[in-house]
Amino acid sequence: MTKLKKRALITGITGFAGSHLAEFLLKEKVDLYGICRWRASRDNILHLNKKLKLIEADLLDSHSLDALMLEVRPDLIFHLAAQSFVPASWTSPAVTLETNLVGTTNLFEAVRRAQIDPVIQIACSSEEYGLVKEDEVPIKETNPLRPLSPYGVSKVAMDYLGYQYFKSYGMKIIRTRGFNHTGPRRGEVFVNSTFAKQIAEIEKSKKESVIRVGNLEAKRDFTDVRDMVRAYYLAVLKCEPGEVYNICSGKAWRIKDCLEMLLGMSKTKVKIIKDPARMRPSDIPILLGDNSKFVEKTGWQPEIPLKKTLKDLLNYWRKRV
Repeated sequence: MTKLKKRALITGITGFAGSHLAEFLLKEKVDLYGICRWRASRDNILHLNKKLKLIEADLLDSHSLDALMLEVRPDLIFHLAAQSFVPASWTSPAVTLETNLVGTTNLFEAVRRAQIDPVIQIACSSEEYGLVKEDEVPIKETNPLRPLSPYGVSKVAMDYLGYQYFKSYGMKIIRTRGFNHTGPRRGEVFVNSTFAKQIAEIEKSKKESVIRVGNLEAKRDFTDVRDMVRAYYLAVLKCEPGEVYNICSGKAWRIKDCLEMLLGMSKTKVKIIKDPARMRPSDIPILLGDNSKFVEKTGWQPEIPLKKTLKDLLNYWRKRV
């Protein structure tokens, strides 16, 4: 008897992590579906067009989600769609909360109404930890949550909503708190990506030899996006519903070190200027995670070193600018 392929649905499939997850799942031979808003750019997945099925729906339109769930009836759901840029959450806090919390609620309710029982991975965030004290690193899942941005607050709410739906309705929801991840296709507003894009533009004489920066002293735990999406898949296969897991490399890098690594890959000479517009109202000095709970459950280990990640990111922008 032929074993049926698993049906997977990705929300946010056209985004940075979503497009890399789509590539990974196709190699795993799943039957792949993605939610796409009609106005969203599909550039990140154009090369995958004939291998997956895109369905137009919107997380803020519960009717479109109801129709989608009845049509697809997925075995696995990867919920990656979000307003994910932290600085934008200060500009538009209500939009961030609506997208990340109401959108997630609508998704869970559509699953319930369709009376299906998929495993659901929700992409929560290390930003939930917020104000981390010096004696609290590396950060375990049990650490207090003290979010310092509207984005962090929205992710705490989404995280606990996942727990509540697991407890109230027995839904198989796995919460992953991803720490910073980067790599090719990262949006240009994110720190390493903006550095890489500026270097690529300077190399092609498209901008003056000046790189504008925010807080270079902050320390972040970076994982390559390709390692991160492999972790998401292992989460739905091996992790316990209702539980929360940190996904991270377990090593913190100063933002300044990342910039110096990128500059070392280029022959250009640049001037570095602090840009007040790139400073946050409240910044987190260090986000360094403890991944031991996730590693013990899944055997996952990050495989791609940061230097290769940054090189691939810089080459991505060299092709695009």
